[in-house]
Amino acid sequence: MKKQLVRISVLQSSKIVTALYVIFGFFYSLIGILVLIFGGQNLRTMGIFYILMPIIMAILGFIFFIIFAAIYNFLVKYLGGIEVEIKKIK
Repeated sequence: MKKQLVRISVLQSSKIVTALYVIFGFFYSLIGILVLIFGGQNLRTMGIFYILMPIIMAILGFIFFIIFAAIYNFLVKYLGGIEVEIKKIK
């Protein structure tokens, strides 16, 4: 059975994407902590940047996904939505 995605909830889906970016950003923070502990003085700026990565990724992810969802919702009227094939499982 084929279904078509005809609208993306802009705010709700952006919150989900933001949460995912925060989770992925924490991995960058771990790298930043290691760089600050074991890296030299010349790597300190990079370490601080990596520690701030969850916040940066969350803000940018939220903004860019809002833009993406708005563009998708506009274009779906003219081009049709993403088609997904769904199968019932017993």
